[in-house]
Amino acid sequence: MKNNRIINGVIGLFIILAFVVAPIQAADVLKVGATPVPHAEILNIVKDNLAEQGIELEVIEFTDYVTPNLALADGSILANFFQHEPYLAQFNTDHNLDLVSVLKLHVEPYGLYSDKITKIEELADGATIALPNDPSNEGRALLLLQSKGLIKLADPTSLKATPLDIVENPKDLEFKELGAAQLPRILPDVTAAFINTNYALEAGLNPLEDALIIEGSDSPYANLVAVKKGNETDPRIEALKDALTSDEVKDFILQEYEGAVVPVF
Repeated sequence: MKNNRIINGVIGLFIILAFVVAPIQAADVLKVGATPVPHAEILNIVKDNLAEQGIELEVIEFTDYVTPNLALADGSILANFFQHEPYLAQFNTDHNLDLVSVLKLHVEPYGLYSDKITKIEELADGATIALPNDPSNEGRALLLLQSKGLIKLADPTSLKATPLDIVENPKDLEFKELGAAQLPRILPDVTAAFINTNYALEAGLNPLEDALIIEGSDSPYANLVAVKKGNETDPRIEALKDALTSDEVKDFILQEYEGAVVPVF
């Protein structure tokens, strides 16, 4: 009888605990991949907003442009935020994936930087220019050089141009192709390098003050939130979109980056 009372007591305790614990439900977790600056910084602004809706935003930081899309494809994360549409389209083609944009959030005007010269007019004949080696950003860099009259491309509108497509190069510029994340570190070894704004900011460069040449705020390369096709209407994604397009986020971008990052919503 004593043993029965002990067993019944234990069972009763578990039942009580079950009632106490049951109302406390874990928040839905939303894993989003991002490069640190400015993407992860922007995402962190909306954590409290999402938490109020029962969504725990977990920002997974990546330092390259390949892994976050592969992680999105294999389901390790539900969304990512680091790239623009031309890069996403090329990545889908190259890797036979079906990742889609659900929100265009901001533009990071693209620039050319140098440790050796302070204005583009100082660019000497035979100078070495470092370019990102992914097709969309390399084409973007060459289009910007063309817009300043430094080169001419066979197709002056091609977003996928490479140095092989240059038909006029009056300064005999030489080009060095490297991964985008390496470009800030290569600055001492080249005349100038094109650097994506997220990497420029991480390296302590101010695009508006330090770039020799830079895109205007009307750049078509808006950074976006991407998901795997089929997840566009996931309630967590809908909540993320609403949070990211709030006045709070717009004000943060304008005040924090002072024109180096431009909201497009």
